[in-house]
Amino acid sequence: MALSSQIKVGDNTRFQRRTIAVAQNVLRMGALVEESFRYSHQALFEQNLEAVDKIFKLDMEIDKYYRDIELDCANILTLQAPVAQDLRLLSAFMQLVRDLERIGDYAQDLTEMAVKLVKYPPHSCLSQIEAMSEHAQLMLATSLVALADLDSSAGEKVKKLDDTIDEAYDNLYQILAYQSDIPGVVEPLLLMGLMIRHLERMADHATNIAQRVAYIVTGQRS
Repeated sequence: MALSSQIKVGDNTRFQRRTIAVAQNVLRMGALVEESFRYSHQALFEQNLEAVDKIFKLDMEIDKYYRDIELDCANILTLQAPVAQDLRLLSAFMQLVRDLERIGDYAQDLTEMAVKLVKYPPHSCLSQIEAMSEHAQLMLATSLVALADLDSSAGEKVKKLDDTIDEAYDNLYQILAYQSDIPGVVEPLLLMGLMIRHLERMADHATNIAQRVAYIVTGQRS
């Protein structure tokens, strides 16, 4: 079931159009966040530092969508008394755009870490962190497809991916926190510790999005 076909706010066509416009903006915001995540990955693992400027511009667009969507949802809720299913949709929009905005912020932080990390030799853990980033990106993509299709079953797939991310985080934390033979400065280890924490949080927000989709469809919180 497509997201736009699910929107029926009362009998008022004007409010239906406004809610459909909000839904389209949520999906556009999601696409920008996906792009921002890709750029952070390129900056970290391909040393594409041009991505820093691109992410800065994307983040401004993402923040604008976030503010506009929250305001539009609040206006619709104030001006029209939606039925239960539509209330779930609008409240879920307001919650999941916060998840998207946080993922975008984390992506921008990761590119800033990439600028600091580029001057150091690659660490042996970097390939594992790269895999963690790829998994988190897959989680976000899966959650956004689930939102577009209103697929409540995608949450289980995303949860399994999140378990993989959590396991990777725990393993990498142990390696980085207890490394004893540290040549030179510790900044690279500190940066990588922050990187894996950011990726773990980005995965959590992607999981939240999938759970909010299930709530829209079923009315049940997981």
